[in-house]
Amino acid sequence: MEGISKYIVFQMNHQTYGADVRQILSIEKVQEITEVPRTAGFIKGVINLRGDTTPIIDLKERFRLGKLEQTEATRILIVHIADIRVGLMVDSATDVIDVDAELIEQAPEIIGGIRDTFIKGVAKQEDGLLILLNLEAVLDLNETNELRKFTKEQQTGGQDSGNDIGNR
Repeated sequence: MEGISKYIVFQMNHQTYGADVRQILSIEKVQEITEVPRTAGFIKGVINLRGDTTPIIDLKERFRLGKLEQTEATRILIVHIADIRVGLMVDSATDVIDVDAELIEQAPEIIGGIRDTFIKGVAKQEDGLLILLNLEAVLDLNETNELRKFTKEQQTGGQDSGNDIGNR
């Protein structure tokens, strides 16, 4: 890592996290979420975002930090994960900051209960540590396939291509 990079700063459980601004397409206020049955608990459902069906993930629950309590400050970070547009719900998103690569250290294996696969590093800031996340590692292959499947089903009105009818 060299130079200075921009990071979106957001909070979960009073801890500050950062994600590379290049990983985030937009930051949205929470809107009505349509629940989708038989999905992982951290998948809250889908929203219609500018005409596209977008799955929504409770990032706190995904990281086993508890369930998100929605407030006026709650935001959805819209990102691309494995060619799927996904919304990640967080307590709040507050800032965009510059982080010097020289201030980023390798993360310990587990920080605050979050596996190291999600963590890009830890940046020392004047007011504490900023945990830098790799948002592309938030979902594993099975979870990505699950999102891909139900996003496709929502776009086709629940109609399947017939490939897995016997599996329902």
